[in-house]
Amino acid sequence: MPSSTGSVMPQALSPDTESPATDPANPFDPKALIASLSSRPGVYRMLDAGGDILYVGKAKNLKRRVSNYFRASGLDTKTMALVARIRNIEVTITASETEALLLEQTLIKQHRPPYNIELRDDKTYPYIMLTSRDEYPRLAFYRGAKRRDATYFGPYPSASAVRESLSILQKVFRLRQCEDSYFRNRSRPCLQYQINRCTGPCVGMISPEDYAQDVHFSELFLNGRSDTLIRELSDRMERRAAELDFEKAAVLRDQISDLRRIHEQQYVSDQGSDADVLAAAMHGAYTSVHLIVIRAGRLIGSKSFFPRDKLAESESALLAAFIGQYYAREDNAPNIPKELIVAPAVDDAKALADALSYCAGRNVKISASVRGHRARWQAMALTNAQQSLQSFVSNKQNVQQRFEQLQQALDLDAMPQRIECFDISHTAGEQPVASCVVFDSNGPLKSDYRRFNIEGITPGDDYAAMEQALSRRYTRVAKEAEESVDGGKVPDILLIDGGKGQLAQARRVMDECQLASVQLIGIAKGISRRAGQETLFLSLGEDRVREIVLPTESIALHLLQQIRDEAHRFAITGHRQRRSRVRNKSPLEQIPGLGPKRRRDLLKHFGGAQEVERASEEQLARVPGISTKLATEIYAWLHNE
Repeated sequence: MPSSTGSVMPQALSPDTESPATDPANPFDPKALIASLSSRPGVYRMLDAGGDILYVGKAKNLKRRVSNYFRASGLDTKTMALVARIRNIEVTITASETEALLLEQTLIKQHRPPYNIELRDDKTYPYIMLTSRDEYPRLAFYRGAKRRDATYFGPYPSASAVRESLSILQKVFRLRQCEDSYFRNRSRPCLQYQINRCTGPCVGMISPEDYAQDVHFSELFLNGRSDTLIRELSDRMERRAAELDFEKAAVLRDQISDLRRIHEQQYVSDQGSDADVLAAAMHGAYTSVHLIVIRAGRLIGSKSFFPRDKLAESESALLAAFIGQYYAREDNAPNIPKELIVAPAVDDAKALADALSYCAGRNVKISASVRGHRARWQAMALTNAQQSLQSFVSNKQNVQQRFEQLQQALDLDAMPQRIECFDISHTAGEQPVASCVVFDSNGPLKSDYRRFNIEGITPGDDYAAMEQALSRRYTRVAKEAEESVDGGKVPDILLIDGGKGQLAQARRVMDECQLASVQLIGIAKGISRRAGQETLFLSLGEDRVREIVLPTESIALHLLQQIRDEAHRFAITGHRQRRSRVRNKSPLEQIPGLGPKRRRDLLKHFGGAQEVERASEEQLARVPGISTKLATEIYAWLHNE
């Protein structure tokens, strides 16, 4: 499962084996967590070992509400199952319980936590998408990551609001909403054309120029510039009423009402009460910037950043540097709101605002002295910045302790500074992917994560997959180490998810790369395959291996488990993405020499890809444009001959 992004207040704490609500392998201390929580209202998010959100809840009193999950008795079966999986809890403090409720619903829609049963159907905010690469663009419902070849309008408060909007837009503008595969294979207009819901672009019933005008009107309306359109509809309604055509007049009346409602439902960045609220906090060498996003007067979400700025002398300088880095990016420029509310005030605010105005193409102001509800947003951001920094510092200290304990447990001469871990993921040998995750004394170093698509091995051969991934990784690392003055990125410990067999493969690769100084460790699950019962294999060079069993409460073991689980998560995510890309492709697209036109001719002739695969060479050769030679090649490709 992919890990959650946008964490707000991480609180990774030391283990507590005495807590009755957690198992011994739980790598955080509920008592210490509860002691550090505020009694103010807010939202809490419970995370599992992979960083995925299990549950999102709101509380009038965060300390009291979260402590209820870890009491000694009185928990039902569902709650106990949830608590057993908790490995981290993140919180966001809000100014009121109402704001906590709004933020809770936003996060549930975004992440679909498995334990929020009531609202699990709402994955993320939905959008209306208008494609831009097609001659006849498509208007459609959309969720997920935004593509560059499309324009998006929204987000909308619910999926039903988008579908209702699309239905009304289809009546008014008559743009196509069909899938591209359906659109490209039409030979006559579909039912939507017959009922006057589409202009029939699939068969040339409308010119590209006229269709482009409808697209332009649609964009004007979706961007909020719909006064002219509504005025025209009002004139038509009055004419119909004057002609005593009351039924048509009523339809136009409903269309005007619906169009106005769509316009009100949209959250667009240039309509009032939109702001980003930023606050900075510093503690020694550590820094934090908390961002709260306000759209249409509603708290949409928040996030904490922990930038590395060795030159920042004050929160003001830190915040000014962060704003310049964060908003000046090309991909973020369209999202710059009209106002940034900051705490504390930043130096050269006018010059910074002028730069942001240039990036956004409109006026942007930066405010520090605010009143009313904007002052409450500002205070809330500052509180979250301070508490998230406190938790971040505590988490770093815990990671440092785990590294020190690992040094003692493995009897190493020095504390490791860099640990890399490899894992392999595949489905019955299909599309194997190897992951490499990196941890240092500050925790996960995600910028150094790598994935390797494994090719040219026997399906299911994990040893060969591991050898290929390690060779590709450390051949490059060894070369960079020779050229680098500081030794490059050679790890102190290489952690392998596996037993003696995988460890032997790793030893051969490291010897070939002349990186014998790297300490190799294999982590294998026990017979029960339960967390806390892993066996460690410490490579001592050549074929010598020492077996180590650490107690379940050892924080050194928890560190290795965390790194292993992260490598597992990262490998599974990459494998699923690779497998999905392959499975979503038609087998015809992979045949050399078979272009789009001939593929279309084959599909039209046989009625689908499955029938093409069942066809003989003679049947394939009967398709216009398919020669006997090409038919033979197609048949051989589809049947692996």
